[in-house]
Amino acid sequence: MSRIGKKAITVPAGVSVEYKDGLVTVKGPKGTLTQDIVDSRIHINVDGAVITLTRENDQKDLRAKHGLYRALIANMIKGVTEGYTKSLLINGIGYKVAATPNKLTLNLGYSHPIDVVAPAGITFANPAANEITVSGIDKVVVGQVAASIRALRKPEPYHGYGVQYKDEVVERKEGKAAGKK
Repeated sequence: MSRIGKKAITVPAGVSVEYKDGLVTVKGPKGTLTQDIVDSRIHINVDGAVITLTRENDQKDLRAKHGLYRALIANMIKGVTEGYTKSLLINGIGYKVAATPNKLTLNLGYSHPIDVVAPAGITFANPAANEITVSGIDKVVVGQVAASIRALRKPEPYHGYGVQYKDEVVERKEGKAAGKK
């Protein structure tokens, strides 16, 4: 049995979960999310405030999907109640950011500023001069937007300049002068 897939999901008050025709819909105080359940061999039972997932057999691909769909539904419930955030730090001389809720303007050492427009359901914040916060209810979209911002200028190993996640540790290298004796 899948250790993740067999865990029951408790639905908090104020959240409604509906499963119909292979589509799970989660409605909560922050919004609505939907997830298509492609494999019909996984059965979802919504019983009041408890959701359980079962599978027909123990095939390898079905075991993997069992845990996957359980995690996706749990993430949707957390998203519509609490939401998700990812924080990014900008390090570098002259690197700066200007944020509005729907748009970021980044100066990352290129000859031009870079504008990043927020997709639907995503908001940007700038709590400090060198910090960006990406927020939203869909964990996948928040992570993808944060990764695309980081990809604009990945942190380099010698000085640490670039965009990095707030909790990321950048492995630093010694310069070439350190090798001379």
